Amino acid sequence: MTPDETAAALQERFGEAVQDVLRFRGEVTAVVAPESIPDVALFCRDQLGYTFLDDISAVDWLDRSPRFDIVYQMTSLTEWVRFRLKTLVDAETGPRTVIPVWPAANWAEREVWDLFGIEFDGHPDLRRLLLPDGWIGHPLRKDFPQTQITLPRPRADKIEEAP
Repeated sequence: MTPDETAAALQERFGEAVQDVLRFRGEVTAVVAPESIPDVALFCRDQLGYTFLDDISAVDWLDRSPRFDIVYQMTSLTEWVRFRLKTLVDAETGPRTVIPVWPAANWAEREVWDLFGIEFDGHPDLRRLLLPDGWIGHPLRKDFPQTQITLPRPRADKIEEAP
């Protein structure tokens, strides 16, 4: 199944939940309503053969509402076809988790939360993944104060003498 056939199948099955289909440099992206992401992901996996979730990432559009794009990159390993889902959300109203569809989404959703502050409804363990405990804020947001980064100081009892 080609990416264009995938997009057509999604539009036929989910109707208005597929808000747009974007084509750029030979790649196809379906923009999906946030509340439909788990159902669309399940359909992509079970009916269209996209069994591998490559990555979940985000883009901050500071002056737009909704502010964030969440991008799901997936691959059909039987046909070696890649396809992308995208949804538009605000940090407080993120999409439902896709962990029931792709268990590997656990770490990718934690990374998006850690760096952008976007919460995934129903995620079982949404906590810091890349940044140290005690870090304040989400550094990939465009309004994160780059000039005032303060790293948490290591605790004195955790510092070891150099040999």
